[in-house]
Amino acid sequence: MTEHHFPPAARQFIDGLGIQYPVIGGPMYPCSNPELVAAVSEAGGLGVMQPISLTYVHGHEFRQGIRLMRKLTDKPIGMNALIEKSSKKYQQRMSQWIDVAIEEGIRFFVTSLGKPDWVAKRVHAVGGLVYHDVTELKWARIGLDNGADGLICVNNRAGGHAGGKGIQQLYDELQQLDVPLVCAGGVGETDGFRQALNIGYSACQLGTRFIASQECLASAVYKQAIIAAKESDIVLSERITGIPVSVINTDYIKRSGLKSGWFARWMLSGNRTKHWMRTIYALKSIWQLKRSSLDESGKRDYWQAGKSVAGIHSIETCDIIIQNLINS
Repeated sequence: MTEHHFPPAARQFIDGLGIQYPVIGGPMYPCSNPELVAAVSEAGGLGVMQPISLTYVHGHEFRQGIRLMRKLTDKPIGMNALIEKSSKKYQQRMSQWIDVAIEEGIRFFVTSLGKPDWVAKRVHAVGGLVYHDVTELKWARIGLDNGADGLICVNNRAGGHAGGKGIQQLYDELQQLDVPLVCAGGVGETDGFRQALNIGYSACQLGTRFIASQECLASAVYKQAIIAAKESDIVLSERITGIPVSVINTDYIKRSGLKSGWFARWMLSGNRTKHWMRTIYALKSIWQLKRSSLDESGKRDYWQAGKSVAGIHSIETCDIIIQNLINS
């Protein structure tokens, strides 16, 4: 498969976004530093920034972080908007970030964890596109009914918050919706990339593969753990956010266990208490993931990754990673 012989859905996708290859650099907390996002776009894909990673982890004022990426590439970049209803302060900040991103020329947004109607209204007003993260048909319909233009289809091979369905199963369920579908999870090498496009996906979103890149600022020990890991080393832990998260089964994870404690389960089961428990989990995970991803000692071996680790054997530049994907 060469850049000139992508299937029709992929060709339509890249033409619509003004990019060269049907590859999205998935937004990752805490690994999406601006240099990585820009490098994916410069290499012909579409890098998508994660605002909390940009500001809290890597220390950039939001607008200046976007302008740094603009200095590194003049090609399109995107933004991830976590729009789940949470604290009023967070909602206001996300709203402001979206407005700033639009002002700075961002025209592709990936929404997660809520109804994207208000985001779509702003983005469509400037001719942009909104794709919504989904794991099944129910959430896909909600996203499309609220203005989404396409879907990021998170399968059971993804890192972080993985879905419950396989790559083919999820496509079969969602293809009836007749919108662009992006395969998110399990793609890290040429064969997986080709298979996803041949199934009918418009593009592939890669996360774990880009952690093991030269431009990513994750620690060297984290990157080496990805290279060393087998598919069977990826497990689901409930102890990070209360919802199963795909991580490498390190010594820390083995000591901690994979299931939430009884108190957390009790809190999450109540309509009045689940919000507080999720807030506690979120604050804890934001702090832990930031420390572990940048810690070169390897003592905090708390690393998210997907099952694409099986096909990742080296640390490369984003350009080489993408060229290896498309050249077969």
